[in-house]
Amino acid sequence: MSIELTILIVVIVALIFDFTNGFHDAANAMATSVATGAFKPKVAVLLAAIMNLIGACLATEVAKTISGGLVADSLITAKTVFAALVGAILWNLLTWLFGMPSSSSHAVFGALIGAVLVEAGMAGVNFSVVISKILLPALIAPLVAGVASYLATKISYRGAHSATKAVKKRYRTAQRVSSLMVALAHGTADGQKTMGIIMLVLIVGTTQLQEISPGVTMWWHAEPGAAPHLWVILLAGIAIALGTYSGGWRIMRTMGKGMADIEPPQGFAVETSAMAAILASSHFGFGLSTTHVVSGAVMGTGLARTPDEVRWGTAGRMLSAWLLTLPAAGIIAAAAAWLVHLGDGGFITAIVFLVVSAVVIKIVSSHNHVSSENVNDSHEVKVLAKAAVSSQTARLPNPLLPPLTDKLTAHPMESNVLRLTRLKAPKQRSVPKVKVKTNPGGETDGN
Repeated sequence: MSIELTILIVVIVALIFDFTNGFHDAANAMATSVATGAFKPKVAVLLAAIMNLIGACLATEVAKTISGGLVADSLITAKTVFAALVGAILWNLLTWLFGMPSSSSHAVFGALIGAVLVEAGMAGVNFSVVISKILLPALIAPLVAGVASYLATKISYRGAHSATKAVKKRYRTAQRVSSLMVALAHGTADGQKTMGIIMLVLIVGTTQLQEISPGVTMWWHAEPGAAPHLWVILLAGIAIALGTYSGGWRIMRTMGKGMADIEPPQGFAVETSAMAAILASSHFGFGLSTTHVVSGAVMGTGLARTPDEVRWGTAGRMLSAWLLTLPAAGIIAAAAAWLVHLGDGGFITAIVFLVVSAVVIKIVSSHNHVSSENVNDSHEVKVLAKAAVSSQTARLPNPLLPPLTDKLTAHPMESNVLRLTRLKAPKQRSVPKVKVKTNPGGETDGN
C-alpha cells in the first residue's frame, strides 16, 4: 500500500476519532445546562457545536505537544498512528455505551503510547512530557476545579434568598453564557488533539517519503515542530463540531444527573470553574482532560450543597473508568499495532475490526436508547437491562386499542372507544318531569 493512500486513510480515521470526541465530550459543556433547564437539549448541542468549531481555531499549543513532543516521530510510521486511533475510538465507544464520561484525551494519549511501544520500544516515548503535560494535569486540574466549584457554590448559597425562583432564573440566564464559554474552551483543548494526530501522521509520512524519494515533496508535506496547516485546523474543528451536535446523550445523562442533582446556581459554579481551568491549561499546552475537569467541578458543587445526596456509586465507576483509560486504550492500540505491521492484510483486518466493533456497539446501545427527549428522565444509563416501567404505563392494556407508544402514557382514543369505529354516541333524550301533588289525606296523585 502506498504512503499517500495510507496517510489518506489515517487522516480519515483521525477525523472519525474527532467526531467521537465531540459526542463523547458534548456533556462536558452542556450537561449541567440541560439538567437545570437553562437550554433545551437540541439547542444546547447546536450552540456547543458552534463554539467547539470556533474554539478549535483559536489555539495550537496542545497540537504541537502531540505532534512534536510526546513521541519520537522519527521512529514510527503512519500505520502506528492508525493503530493508536483504533484504540482511542474503540475505548470512546465502549465508555459511551456505558454512559461513562472517561477522557477522550487520555484515550488518545494512552493509545498512542501503546502503539509506539510496540513499534519503537521505550525509546519512542518521551516520558518526561507524559508526566509533565499529561499525568500531572490529570491529577491537579480536577482538584482545582472541584475546590473552585465548591467555594463558588458556598458563596451562591450564602443566604436563603439564593434559593428563590427569581435568583434561580438569573443564574439560569448566566448559565447560558458560562456553558457556551465551556464549549469554547473545550474546542480549544480537544479540537487540537486531532490536529496534533493529523500533523504527526503528515510528519512521519514526509519522513518515510524522503527516505524512499529524497527531495520529493507533496502538498501535505510537514516538518517536525510545524504548526498545524490551515486545512487541518478547519477539518478538525468541523469534525468535533459535528460530533458535538450529534449529542452524546448517554454521557450527558451521567454528567447532568448521575453524580448529584444540581440547581442553576450550582450549574453556573461548575461551568465557570471548569472554563477557567481548561483555558489556562490550553494556554500552557497541557494535554488536559475536559471530562476530568467538569466532573471534578460537579463533584465539588454536590459536596458544597447536598453532600448526603452525592451518588458515590456513580463517582466510583467514573473514577474506575478514568484509571482504566490510559492502560486500556494502550492495550487495544498495541494489539492493533501488532496487527497492522503484519502487512497490508493486517492493516485491512484492523479496519474491518474497527467498523464491525462500532456497528455492534451501536446495536447494543439501541436496547436502552437515550435521546434528547429522555436525557433527564433518569440518572442511570442502562445497557442490556430493561428500563423501569412507570405505574401508569404498567397497567393492563385494552385489547380494543393499538399498543401504547413510549411517548404516551395513555392512548388518545382511550377515553372514547367509539372513535375506533367512527360511530357516534346516541343522543340522550330528555324525560318529561312528572309533577306530584299531595292530597290532604296523605295520598299522592301523578298528573
